[in-house]
Amino acid sequence: MADQVFLVEDHPISRRGQKAVLNAEMNLEVCGEAGGAAEALERIPEMAPDLVLVDLSLEDGNGLELIKDLQNHQPGLPLLVVSMHEESLYALRCIRAGARGYVMKQRASDVLVEAVREVLEGRIYLSTEMKDRLVQTLNGGRESTPESLLELLSDREIQVFELMGHGLKTGEIAEHLHLSPKTVYSYQARIKDKLNTDSTAKLRQWAVLWVAGIGSEADDIASP
Repeated sequence: MADQVFLVEDHPISRRGQKAVLNAEMNLEVCGEAGGAAEALERIPEMAPDLVLVDLSLEDGNGLELIKDLQNHQPGLPLLVVSMHEESLYALRCIRAGARGYVMKQRASDVLVEAVREVLEGRIYLSTEMKDRLVQTLNGGRESTPESLLELLSDREIQVFELMGHGLKTGEIAEHLHLSPKTVYSYQARIKDKLNTDSTAKLRQWAVLWVAGIGSEADDIASP
C-alpha cells in the first residue's frame, strides 16, 4: 500500500505541484489537503496520513505553531516543512517544534521526493549545512553566530514580524495570535531592539520585504 501524504499549503498552485510530483511516485499518494491550520487540525486525524507536508505561512495561522499543535495531538506524526523562508532561520526552530525535515520551496522540485522518503524512513532531512548545525546543537555545543539578525528573534517574535510583513496592524496581530495589543507592542519593541532600529515604519518595511523574499533590500534597511 502506498504511503499516504497530507498537504498543508495555502497556495493552490503549490498544492497542485506537490500533489503531481508525489502522486507520480511509486508507493506515494496524496490523501488530503488543507489550506490553513484549522482545516489541517480537523482533517488530519480523519485521514490518518503517514506524513504531513507543512508550509510555514498559512492563510489562518503560522505553520510553526501548527507543528507544535500536531505534535501535542498526535505525537510521533512525521512532519516535513516545505517553505519559502530561509532554512538557516527556520529549520532548527521547526526541528525543535517537532518537524523531521525542512525543504526550501526553491529546491522542492529537485529534492521533495528524496526528503519525503527520508522522513518516512525515520530520518531527518536537512541540507548538509543545517545537519552540521543540528548535530552541534544536539551535542550541547553553541550554535554558530547567526548569519541574519532575524535569527536572534524568538518564535513568537518571528510570528509578530511575519504578520507585520503581511500588513496586519497591532490590533489585528493581537487578535490573530490571541494576545493583548499591549503584549504585541512589547514584542514589537523587543524586535526593534534586536534588529537595531527605533523606527516602527522601518521595521514594517523590512517585514514586508522579508515576507516577499527580498532579502538584500531588507538587509539594507537594517543597516545603520
